Amino acid sequence: MMKYGMILGCLVFLASPVRADNSEKIEGLEEKVEALEKRIAALESSSSSGVSKKSTSQPAATKMDNKQLAAQQQQKARARMLKDSSVYSKAELREIESLYQVANEKWRTKQGKDSLKLLVDKFDESNRTGCALLYLGQMSRGDEREEYLEEAIDDYSDCYYGNGVQVGAYARFLLAYHYKETGEEDDAEELLDEIKSDFPDAISHQGERLVDLIGK
Repeated sequence: MMKYGMILGCLVFLASPVRADNSEKIEGLEEKVEALEKRIAALESSSSSGVSKKSTSQPAATKMDNKQLAAQQQQKARARMLKDSSVYSKAELREIESLYQVANEKWRTKQGKDSLKLLVDKFDESNRTGCALLYLGQMSRGDEREEYLEEAIDDYSDCYYGNGVQVGAYARFLLAYHYKETGEEDDAEELLDEIKSDFPDAISHQGERLVDLIGK
């Protein structure tokens, strides 16, 4: 808190009137002081809330591990995305992203689903195609859901979302729990075992290890 006080002290000193014709400068400095005070109050509030949460949540070391793991997975995601530049032109890459973002903005709508289908049909070597198939699987039900997730597993396991979620691992995770819902326990366990053995560092969209979520 001392350093915040020193900063405020300096600004207040600078804001002290020297001449009557300095009123505009003074008003500007006073606005800066007021803004800084609000910022300090926000910092102190977030700091105190962070302390209170620490005692009720998981240890800080575990959180840091998850954060580092997510960063590692995001590096792999960037490397996979870069491969698309050797396959598609800049114009095609823009079109791929445009088609993909329609679904992000219009989730579960017919327009969003049709846009993803066009992406899959037109750009079958794109990293986004794997993500699109996962989205289509989540938007679908029954046999259609299985088909999309199986295609994502078979042909696009090496694809990634930008946040580090790997398509192959997450598609297995979703399909396994779909199988559990339909009573196909053996198929579900086979997929979950594959995650444990082949994708031990795979994460969810919340940055948690999938292996830690299995069974919860």
